[in-house]
Amino acid sequence: MTMTYFKDLAERVVATYLEAFVGLLLAGSVVDLPAAKAAAVAAIPAALAVVKGALSAFVGGSPRTAAALPGADG
Repeated sequence: MTMTYFKDLAERVVATYLEAFVGLLLAGSVVDLPAAKAAAVAAIPAALAVVKGALSAFVGGSPRTAAALPGADG
């Protein structure tokens, strides 16, 4: 695993966390979820993104990225 892989994985995890957190905040008025709980719940999909990215390094994708699908180069 390279530094590029870890940067790619970090970007995916942070993006997943922020998307989940903002989505929960926007839906908070519907489901009555305080911001602190939304922040905690948003960590679940982010943790799953870490697992998916780690598995992708060994299965299917390129060991240089956290993508599960092969890149344009193969």
